[in-house]
Amino acid sequence: MSATVHVADVVKHYGQVEAVKGVSFDLADGEMVALIGHNGAGKTTLMKMMLGLIRPTRGAVAVLGGNPAAGEFSARRQLGYLPENVAFDAALTGRETQAFYARLKREPVNDALALLDVVGLGEAARRRVNTYSKGMRQRLGLAQALIGRPRVLLLDEPTTGLDPELRQTFYEVIQRLAAEGTTVLLSSHALTELEERAGRVIIMNRGLKVADGTLDELRRLARLPTRIRLKVAELPPSGPPAWLPAAATYRRINGHIVEIDAAPDDKIDLLHRATADGSAVQDLELIPPNLDELYAHFLRHAEPPQ
Repeated sequence: MSATVHVADVVKHYGQVEAVKGVSFDLADGEMVALIGHNGAGKTTLMKMMLGLIRPTRGAVAVLGGNPAAGEFSARRQLGYLPENVAFDAALTGRETQAFYARLKREPVNDALALLDVVGLGEAARRRVNTYSKGMRQRLGLAQALIGRPRVLLLDEPTTGLDPELRQTFYEVIQRLAAEGTTVLLSSHALTELEERAGRVIIMNRGLKVADGTLDELRRLARLPTRIRLKVAELPPSGPPAWLPAAATYRRINGHIVEIDAAPDDKIDLLHRATADGSAVQDLELIPPNLDELYAHFLRHAEPPQ
C-alpha cells in the first residue's frame, strides 16, 4: 500500500506551547485510522497541518505526494474535512450550502445534493440552516466533507449530535469509501464506536504519539489481562474452584459463573485446568481488553513519574 499521508518528525509550536512533539506516521490507501487523545493532545493540530491550514515548525507533512501548505498544492480538491465545530451561513438552506461547497470544489452540484439524503437531511434540505439543530448541522458538515469522493477524509468528532441510526449510516458510508481506496483519519472520543470500525489506532498524549497499531498489536504491547467467564454446573458454596491457581484474581457472578483475570500467557492453561478435573463447563466467554482500557494504559505509561 502506498502512503497517501506522510508525517515525518513533525513539531508545532504556538508561542511557548509545543502542541505537537516529533510525531511521525504514514497513512495508506484505504486505511481507516482512529486518532485518539484528550483535548489538547495535538489531534486537531495534526489534521490542520495535513490540510495546509497551518505549517509545522519543524518536520514535514506530505499529502497525496505534495505539500498541503504550498500555494500550488494541486490535490486540495481531493481532501475532505469535517471540523469539530461546524459553522455555516445561517441564512442559506441546506441545499444552497451544499451547492456552494460543490461549486468551490468544482464538483457536480446534483451529486453533492444527493449526499443530503445519505446523511438524513433530504426532508430538511430546503430549510434555512438557522432552523437546524446541532445534530442537523453536523450532518450537513458530513455531507460537505463527502463531496467529490475525497481520496483523503479527515473527520474531527464527526458523530457528535447524531442519533444511533444516523451514526450507523455514517459509518457505512465511510467504510464503503475506505473499501474503495479513500484514506480516512477519524478523531473521536467515542472509543466504543472506533473499536468496532477502525483498522488501526494512533494514541496521542500532550503532543506525543504514545502508541500506534491495530487493536491486536496494542493488546500484545499492553499485556493487559483478558477476562475469562466460565459458566460451570457446580461451584463450591464459597471460595474459588479447586482448579483455579491460588494467585489468580477472580470474581463469582450469580452462583454459576466465575470471571478470571488471565494474563495473556495463562489463558490456555486456565482453560485446560477448568476442564481437566471433570468440571462441567456449560459456557465460555473471552473478553479481551477494550479500547478504553488500552487508551488508559498507554496514557498512564506515557506520563512522567511523580
